Amino acid sequence: METADQPFKEYPPFVRIHNDGTVERLMGTQTLPASPLSDVGVSSKDVVISPNVSARLYIPHSALSSTKKLPTLVYFHGGGFIIESPSSPHYHSYQDALAAKASVIIVSVNYRLAPEHQLPAAYDDSWEAIKWTVGLSDEWLRDHADLDRLFFAGDSVGGNIVHQMALRAGETASSEVRLRGAVLVHPFFWGPNLSDTEKEQNGFVDMFWRLVSPDVGAMQSHWVNWEAEGATPLTKLGCRRVMVCVAELDFIKKGKDYYEALKESGWEGKVEFVETEGEGHVFHLLNPDCEKARVFMEQVASFLNRV
Repeated sequence: METADQPFKEYPPFVRIHNDGTVERLMGTQTLPASPLSDVGVSSKDVVISPNVSARLYIPHSALSSTKKLPTLVYFHGGGFIIESPSSPHYHSYQDALAAKASVIIVSVNYRLAPEHQLPAAYDDSWEAIKWTVGLSDEWLRDHADLDRLFFAGDSVGGNIVHQMALRAGETASSEVRLRGAVLVHPFFWGPNLSDTEKEQNGFVDMFWRLVSPDVGAMQSHWVNWEAEGATPLTKLGCRRVMVCVAELDFIKKGKDYYEALKESGWEGKVEFVETEGEGHVFHLLNPDCEKARVFMEQVASFLNRV
């Protein structure tokens, strides 16, 4: 909608872009502060990685007085590359609970958002955070991170970032990033073989994708279609364990296709598939206290701690 008094273009439910270029986010702007000690016994703090990148770190509080090394998880939030942050209430609460349940250190990455910063900014920022993590650039990491048990995880477009970062880890000439495993939760991929549900949502996906990467449509983009021209082969994933998680009622159905493609690709690793029946996209964030969300967190925690 545009008016003479307040001209703008609206891209619901994400943003409103005014004709002076100002971006007004319509959701995903609430935040919670980090906590020295949460109700579940986790300490968190915010760190600056570079002028463009920051992160929120989580560690079980009891680990701070121990010499025990913990698995280390680099997490990438969802939100269509456009909204949300590690300090969003549902992301902060989820990381807090996951750090306690799995007894892991979490580096939750705050990457730059579109449309102000279009792709590959989010990917480049995420890789910068990974390099910062493996460089043990914070005392919590130096004293407590086990980089031989390094994992990536993310939901929605964060799951897509996990895929891209695992590919970069596989292409890294050195063994600097020794990725143990990757967890893709309700990951955003797109492509030519859309389900009926996905076809109904194609207009919405094309609308938001043009804000993120206007030069090419989602179905032609090698960032979200692993079969597109220029896409890095799945065999290049730089880990040997992958967990792909989908929700039965999710309108994004590509997670299962990704699982099947990875199995058939010749990739020399083990991929696991988890489907939650009767639930929709990122249900575990929207309704974290339900029984299925608790079961799902147990599954993720088990994957992170499996030898």
